[in-house]
Amino acid sequence: MTLSAIVMGMAGMLLSFMPQEIIFFFDFQAVSKFDAIVLQVLGALYFAFAMLNWTAKSNLIGGIYGRPIAIANLAHFLIASLALTKAYSSGQSSLLLPTIVYALFAIVFSIIFFTHPLKQE
Repeated sequence: MTLSAIVMGMAGMLLSFMPQEIIFFFDFQAVSKFDAIVLQVLGALYFAFAMLNWTAKSNLIGGIYGRPIAIANLAHFLIASLALTKAYSSGQSSLLLPTIVYALFAIVFSIIFFTHPLKQE
């Protein structure tokens, strides 16, 4: 939870405060002011998700009360990793690292979601 909170928090900060630079880095073709606003809203979403994970990091995730957090993270990372894999396989070589990171998080949250949590004492 801590690692996903840090990764999503950093992504949220970058998207919120540097949308034009991100557009330039990934060499997006159609660039308008609307694209930058969409990236800033996406950054707000990432930052909010990071705050959710950060505040829930000491709770038992996957149990009856932590299950919604586990399923939300699983859905986010699984869907995004599939989209990134598709984009990477169609020639976007700059997406290799995000694809790997998202796939790893999807695997970890799958394990968390589909196994019974045990509290360590």
